[in-house]
Amino acid sequence: MKTYRGDRTIDGISVTVDGRPLPQRTDLAALSRDGFEWSYEGQAPAQLALALLADHLGDDTRAFALHDRFMREVVANFANEWEMTSDDMDAALLRAAA
Repeated sequence: MKTYRGDRTIDGISVTVDGRPLPQRTDLAALSRDGFEWSYEGQAPAQLALALLADHLGDDTRAFALHDRFMREVVANFANEWEMTSDDMDAALLRAAA
């Protein structure tokens, strides 16, 4: 099971998967020139949603199809520090699909 973590530090934004930096996946779509962000709806949170889903699902096409709704329903509601496991991601995807 993977663990995704996000934190705002004095050095900036940090997003990891199992302790390693989460790739931004701008190869799928360059939604933001500013990297990742969260706690609101916008381009940088959409980039984070896309990257999280692409890593979790292992399916770039499905990740792109789901990223906007996932951004609005999940990423936009993250606190300054957040953590999601693979199980949390699956549960969030089920809620978003309902």
